[in-house]
Amino acid sequence: MERAEKGYTKYIVDKIKNEIAKVIVEQEEMLKFCMVGLFCGGHVLLEGVPGLAKTLMVRTLAKTMSVDFKRIQFTPDLMPSDVTGTKIFNMQTREFELKKGPIFTNFLLADEINRTPPKTQAGLLEAMEEQAVTIDGENIHLPSPYMVFATQNPLEYEGTYPLPEALLDRFLMKILIDYPSSQAEKAVLERYHEGFNSIDLDNSGVEAVCSGEDILRCREEIKKVQVDNSIFDYIIQIVRETRSYSSIEVGSSPRGSIALLQSAKAYAVIEGRDYVIPEDIKTVAYPVLRHRIALRPELTIEGIKEDKIIDNILIQIKVPR
Repeated sequence: MERAEKGYTKYIVDKIKNEIAKVIVEQEEMLKFCMVGLFCGGHVLLEGVPGLAKTLMVRTLAKTMSVDFKRIQFTPDLMPSDVTGTKIFNMQTREFELKKGPIFTNFLLADEINRTPPKTQAGLLEAMEEQAVTIDGENIHLPSPYMVFATQNPLEYEGTYPLPEALLDRFLMKILIDYPSSQAEKAVLERYHEGFNSIDLDNSGVEAVCSGEDILRCREEIKKVQVDNSIFDYIIQIVRETRSYSSIEVGSSPRGSIALLQSAKAYAVIEGRDYVIPEDIKTVAYPVLRHRIALRPELTIEGIKEDKIIDNILIQIKVPR
């Protein structure tokens, strides 16, 4: 299929799905929302307990696209220069030379990002927003496509640093990953019994089916997705309701509205449409808004989650038809 043809993005997504299915069982929602983030030029925060194939999924995704992948294990003693890089003095040439950090890649896995202090977390801000980093006053662009996949464990809080709102807002989506079904877990066991090794991805049968240029072409197709005026109003009503809803202390900013629109357009294309419908907005509202709202403390103590409140808001907002 030619890149200029209509439906090229869905064609690419289907090919990627087939390759991912060779090593990942279930987790279709995680993959679909990660693809939405990639096509929007955004970044995703993956939250789930260890062992749910988060790292494997990102490594496999990079392999299917034949793009560069790097992983940083965030720790309390990690310094910003360990992430971005620094300039070192070469005694032979008598000049400073740039030593690039692991942030110079296409796909960056920021593992357990909440285990490092805020000053190191802030090292990612410029890269995520502007796709560039500044080292010793020199602004250096990062490769394209560029995407940060950050992970955090929802159960362990000791020795962690909650992500500041400014950094959270940079993530297009926060994706919650749950345990697989018993059937899927059995399929995982069978694959390992037959010799599958998640470390040895080169012998897993996964092949590169597209390139970074293909992803950039898909982004162009998504820009052309049609959005009815009533959809704009629907997005604004949802986001504005998060600012006045009684259970919410801090609502979403306009960046949340933009993220909803972009995500819905990408989701529509993945579903094979060139126009957005209200169901697209409803589907992406949870991962787009759940990290952009702050519930009142008493609700958090009672164990009420952001998704429940978003659910209530979506129910009370009239759906355009």
